[in-house]
Amino acid sequence: MFARLTINQIKIDRIDEFAKFYNENVVPDAKSQKGYCGIYLMADRKTGKGIAFTLWNSEEDALANEESRYYQEQLVKVRHFMTEPFIREGYEVEIHEKV
Repeated sequence: MFARLTINQIKIDRIDEFAKFYNENVVPDAKSQKGYCGIYLMADRKTGKGIAFTLWNSEEDALANEESRYYQEQLVKVRHFMTEPFIREGYEVEIHEKV
């Protein structure tokens, strides 16, 4: 399993609006992507720092998702909520326990 983190700086006064928009406009499309395993959206309401955490069957699936331009299209959809450029990081998932 592979995890992609997209780190951003959300306008503090728009965090709720961003979360609603993300849930309605990004999450449904993500579910149709090959290798998609799940998504978490986190925000620090004091600083505005946000992290979108997506899980993929493999690094190859995550990279194919980016190469298809889907990932970039999603960034364009939400950039008006941001104050800084996005930072992308990827990690191999070593432990994944479902509760």
